[in-house]
Amino acid sequence: MGLFSFLTQGIAIDLGTANTVIMYNDKIVVDEPSIVAFDVSTHKLIAIGKKARQMHGKTHENIKTVRPLSDGVIADFDAAEIMIREMIKMSYPKRRLFTPALRLVVGIPSGSTEVERRAVRDSSEQAGAREVYMIHEPMAAAIGIGIDVEAPDGNMIIDIGGGTTEIAVISLGGIVCNRSIRIAGDDFTDDIQEYMRHQHNIKIGDRTAEDIKINVGAALSELDKPPQDYLVRGPHQMTALPIEISVSYQEISHCLDKSINKIETALLSILELTPPELYADIYRNGIYLTGGGALLLGMDKRLSEKTNLPVRVSEDPLHAVARGTGIALKNIDKFQFLMR
Repeated sequence: MGLFSFLTQGIAIDLGTANTVIMYNDKIVVDEPSIVAFDVSTHKLIAIGKKARQMHGKTHENIKTVRPLSDGVIADFDAAEIMIREMIKMSYPKRRLFTPALRLVVGIPSGSTEVERRAVRDSSEQAGAREVYMIHEPMAAAIGIGIDVEAPDGNMIIDIGGGTTEIAVISLGGIVCNRSIRIAGDDFTDDIQEYMRHQHNIKIGDRTAEDIKINVGAALSELDKPPQDYLVRGPHQMTALPIEISVSYQEISHCLDKSINKIETALLSILELTPPELYADIYRNGIYLTGGGALLLGMDKRLSEKTNLPVRVSEDPLHAVARGTGIALKNIDKFQFLMR
């Protein structure tokens, strides 16, 4: 067994639309934006992760930035393969005598089609993986926050990522009912951009909209501890002259309302499908909120008011899926029945 583990490298990947997180030896070794930058003429990789994100929206005609994943699934196969390969390299110790065989466990949306799963498997294999296992993100999130997924107990997970929101009821090591909707962090960012254009006549890019979401993103218009207004600079849409706008969390909660309503509708539809005995467990245990969307101010309170159920934001919600995939990798024999 010792020789086998020496020859095989186990890596857990949360392949997210916004960020890719890699776990190795129970530690997060890579946490980078899912974006790559290429030279247009030579197709040579220029940058990956944080460096590529700094270039996003600021490139000239010879440089192109690409987000390989869209709505939680691979949209650009070649870029995804390069991104996975380079991020795996970032997770290795700097000096190695040889590269061992790779065993990957990858988190995927619960609503992935066979074609989308095949794209993840092919990209991982092209990036050098010998064994590829896939685990549904809500199941990985449940494992990552310490839930005993094999217990005869109902638990509801809402994982609001960059491309998809995953809602699942888990019991006895399986997903009883689930819904995967393509409304998540990227849609919130788009909503903010559109709102700033229509309401303030100011053009902003993805990065600025993301910064607004992080600083004053809110799901409720009344908060106990409101954040300070956020200052936004950019060109006026009509005159192209520079303007400066102060944005409050109330404005952002208003512009995100439609998208959050869709998440609430999906949540209510899953609660309708939940068997009564499991519903009773959820009433007792509460709903667990993970993913970047869980960090929106007041999101837990809003969902709790909508469902009359307790809603808890998990500890370190951004890395819940990554930690779960890491635990599944470490205990691969125990959790193999959960993987595809």
